Amino acid sequence: MSTEPPRATDASVRNTSSPPETDELDELALRLCRALVCAAVDPALAGVLLFDLEPQLLDPVTRLFGRILAGAGQPVRPSVMLGTTSRDEDLWTRPVLVQEPDGISFRMEPGPLIEADGRPGPPPVVAVPDLTRLSVAGMRAAVQLLGAEVAVVEYAGLRRRARPRARWLALCRSADAGRPAGHLLDRFAIRLPVSGLRLPADTGQLLAALPPGWLDIARDAQMAAVPTAAVGDDALTRVYELLGPEGNIRRELSLARLARALATLDGERAATAEHCDAAARLMGLAVTEVAAESTGDVPASEFPPPRPGRRPQGEPGERRRVEQDERHRPEGGQPLLESEPAEGVGAGRGGTQVVLATPYPEDEAEELREFAPLRSPWQRTAGPASLRGVVIGTRRATDLSDLAHVRTVREAAVHQRIRRTERFTVSPVDLHSHVRSGSPEHLLVLLLDHTCRADDWDWQDALTPFLDWAYTRRAAVQVVEVGSAEADDELRAESFAARSVLDPRILPALHRSPGRASPLAHGIEQAMQALRRSFRQHDSSLSEAWLVVVTDGRGNVPLHVSRTGRLTGPVGAEGVEDALTAAAGAGAMDRTRLRVAVIDARREPYGDLPFSLADALGGTVLAPAHGEGGAGER
Repeated sequence: MSTEPPRATDASVRNTSSPPETDELDELALRLCRALVCAAVDPALAGVLLFDLEPQLLDPVTRLFGRILAGAGQPVRPSVMLGTTSRDEDLWTRPVLVQEPDGISFRMEPGPLIEADGRPGPPPVVAVPDLTRLSVAGMRAAVQLLGAEVAVVEYAGLRRRARPRARWLALCRSADAGRPAGHLLDRFAIRLPVSGLRLPADTGQLLAALPPGWLDIARDAQMAAVPTAAVGDDALTRVYELLGPEGNIRRELSLARLARALATLDGERAATAEHCDAAARLMGLAVTEVAAESTGDVPASEFPPPRPGRRPQGEPGERRRVEQDERHRPEGGQPLLESEPAEGVGAGRGGTQVVLATPYPEDEAEELREFAPLRSPWQRTAGPASLRGVVIGTRRATDLSDLAHVRTVREAAVHQRIRRTERFTVSPVDLHSHVRSGSPEHLLVLLLDHTCRADDWDWQDALTPFLDWAYTRRAAVQVVEVGSAEADDELRAESFAARSVLDPRILPALHRSPGRASPLAHGIEQAMQALRRSFRQHDSSLSEAWLVVVTDGRGNVPLHVSRTGRLTGPVGAEGVEDALTAAAGAGAMDRTRLRVAVIDARREPYGDLPFSLADALGGTVLAPAHGEGGAGER
């Protein structure tokens, strides 16, 4: 990198930013098509993350990506879809039956993520419809494969040293960008906000609008038939200026690699500062261009462009104007450039700064990320999610998954004398598999505070809609009780799990007598733990969950007292504060599948406590009418 690289010609840079004859096409669609070509050229740009893409556009964008990878006239490899139910055994390995002289056996072969390594043909496209709902196995695979030159895979007896060729296309809403782990987001080198994207009916128009030779270079680059451009010192300096002194090293690498891909497509030997500017515009980064007559004696390097990051509080337009004024105002003088309305992609007029949607919305997000998102609980069984559950019997096997070994050996032993073989022989007719109960897809968590019940109110009427929902959906039920006079320890909450609302323990739990203490904080903690166990299961098929809390919010037992069982003195409002602190953990869960309702007992004084608890849980408040059995939202 110490050698000064040749600078790209003006024509090549102009080709990068605006190909000819594209006025009738959506400029955002053209940017997306160019970004996908860059991802096909450079394996280091294998991850493409699109923000705010309409779900119905995922399929055409995936097919467009596949056409770019396959090249003209070549068949497109089927895409791999990853979601909430993706498992390690489905991604890394694939069992294959083999006919041998002495019978049928099976062996493990590489799965869809690494099977393309060393094989002819284009790489597959791995599509992720929602990055925030990707399973733990999918997140681990993305972190391990994206941007890696060589990956060593060891799983279920398979050991393989692979060069990942698959390209990843993931979707995420800008409002949810703070939920995925930062190291997972950084694996996606190309980040593109595509809100309002309009694709033509024939995506071939986008391919035809690309500069001549780009598709051929992208196809040849996958076979290492095209030399990769170098990155010069001036390009690295420009990358540092574009992202600022506090820029993330992975973002700097991503921008430099994207500039390198654009230089490769232009046929240049090295990427220059102009290619870095084109790469920044392609991703939607703000690029400051100062007019020659406005610079005077002030060097351009003193006016760096705004970098994506946390900005001051205020309205977005006001924050942008303040930042531009601060960056373009010399000491004691007037602003060098007047701010103008945001424009589309391309060079700004004179000294106009082109303002685009940021490709790093997670910098301004306030979502709480999950602790250790790549760690999943230990699993005792393996196999498809439909075969994981309590064993309730056996049946004759139709495949080799989830075999019941004891029943199989016992069945084979019955026929050994008839078969008259020297060795113990297991025939296919002897094979039996387990019959398991299905995993519940819905969950109802009830938190009952018995101390809030009054003589003129029966909370069973308020709970009836939720119990009906659990009955019709065959939901699993988790009941957490606090403040009962029948509790073994009045300072602690009690809970039990039921397979359905027909469990005989649920009805008595609705009619227990109120006690003196209300360990509400401990009850909320147990409810949160039950929800986390359900959502964090590696093979979780849970699609919807309800958390229903019936309380007046007046918890009088602090959390440390419930944990230790020792009450040393006056507690004051400590129990209420601990309950609100424990309820704040609900914000880090999957809110697309979890809904929360707080049933207000309407006890005075302190009638605002249920509303504070609902705000902490992120739910709504239902206020039942005492003596009338009705309930309404407040």
